[in-house]
Amino acid sequence: MKVLVATEKPFAAVAVDGIRKEIEDAGYTLELLEKYTDRSQLLAAVADADALIVRSDKIDAEVIAAAKNLKIVVRAGAGYDNIDLEAATARGIVVENTPGQNSNAVAELVFGMAVMAVRNMYNGTSGTELKSKRLGIHAFGQVGRNVARIARGFGMEVSALDPYCPDEVMTEAGVTPIHDIKDLYRLNDVVSLHIPATAETKGSVGYDLITLLPKKGLLINTARKEVIDEAGLKKALADRPDIKYVADIKPDNADELHAEFADRVFFTPKKMGAQTAEANINAGIAAARQTVAYLRDGIDKFRVNK
Repeated sequence: MKVLVATEKPFAAVAVDGIRKEIEDAGYTLELLEKYTDRSQLLAAVADADALIVRSDKIDAEVIAAAKNLKIVVRAGAGYDNIDLEAATARGIVVENTPGQNSNAVAELVFGMAVMAVRNMYNGTSGTELKSKRLGIHAFGQVGRNVARIARGFGMEVSALDPYCPDEVMTEAGVTPIHDIKDLYRLNDVVSLHIPATAETKGSVGYDLITLLPKKGLLINTARKEVIDEAGLKKALADRPDIKYVADIKPDNADELHAEFADRVFFTPKKMGAQTAEANINAGIAAARQTVAYLRDGIDKFRVNK
């Protein structure tokens, strides 16, 4: 069987070596398509692939239709909105992600941006400290749990909202459960977003929630840009000159926000949460192991399409 690793932005060499070992030790053939510049290259490469490992590469209905033998797609990372789940499910193709493999990398970036924001973007003026500040975590998955762990080291008071996470999981982690989304924003000095982009969450964080933040509130987004109502964010920043917004995802109206609120917003040039050597290696090797587990034993523990 052929396992194709298709990465416009390649894995690190050491990750590729680890992926190759996992795949070839299992008796499968590995093919690499790296730094491809044209969609036709991807369509040609998937034509005879039994399994596909990708990063942020777009796997839409056209790609799935071209992959006649495809049995599984594994996204090396937590998010999987770059894969057409409906098209895959219609073909009986399993889609998996690799949750938790880059969660520490994202969580560390949260605090890198948080420190920068509370120190006024390092503009030379007097800022504040994170110690004793209240942190609200919006979704308590793998990244959220790592954020909580790091926050304790800063001496922050931590709470979280996640309707899919039992209260006891939060309390065991030293986190106070919150059940009303308005309370999450109203009661915390810093709110960190970790919700996926779904039909329910897209555009769900807007003016009404953001303006609930206390004086000098900070909103951090290392999730997806789609969860933000960008018009509402702009209005909130205009009406509340004490609020700051920093993100690992540049919004569509980034130029407008920079022009009007330059000292209160920051966006990384590209999504960088998982861009560490460790996360790159962990996610790639995990994707290879999950691919082998499915092809050899039918194990689909991390399946995201049902």
